[in-house]
Amino acid sequence: MWVICLQSERFSLRTAVYSVVKPAVVHRIMANGTGNSSMPQMSAGLLMYRKSGSGLEVFLVHPGGPFWARKDKGAWSIPKGIIAEGEDKLEAAKREFAEETSISPSEPYIYLGEVRQKSGKDVYAWAFERNDDPPQIKSNTFTIEWPPRSGRMHEFPEIDQGKFFPLPEAHQKINQSQEEFLNRLARKS
Repeated sequence: MWVICLQSERFSLRTAVYSVVKPAVVHRIMANGTGNSSMPQMSAGLLMYRKSGSGLEVFLVHPGGPFWARKDKGAWSIPKGIIAEGEDKLEAAKREFAEETSISPSEPYIYLGEVRQKSGKDVYAWAFERNDDPPQIKSNTFTIEWPPRSGRMHEFPEIDQGKFFPLPEAHQKINQSQEEFLNRLARKS
């Protein structure tokens, strides 16, 4: 579980709702007091896929919490998270996938490269194949004050849904900046 406690006037609830603060980020916030870093933020993730009679299907996750509750198109993502300082990118991707989905990823991994999201964050991704239905996901959680300024802390799953989508539908669901990972997987598989 990740607890978001932002008591500085430099942070807003919007910052807390948009992102789940993890230890690498908390360390950076405490080190310089702003959460900004001279280094660009980097994430790594895994795109699980399977081949079916109708073609390629990819596993995407929907973020949990009140901000994302009513969002669908463009809100889904590959399971990913912050790369800790000094951590190997693929190892970070495997760790984040397991934390967010409770599914153990397996080799071989296909490197899909990196994309830069609108936020400026670089995301590195790999794909792996899994042909059976995944178990129900059990995500890690985060805690925020909700509703804003209520003084009440609520716990939410980092990921509230995860499922396979046929590639054409996945293009509609995924965060626009991550769509390139779908194109690269289609070319490589």
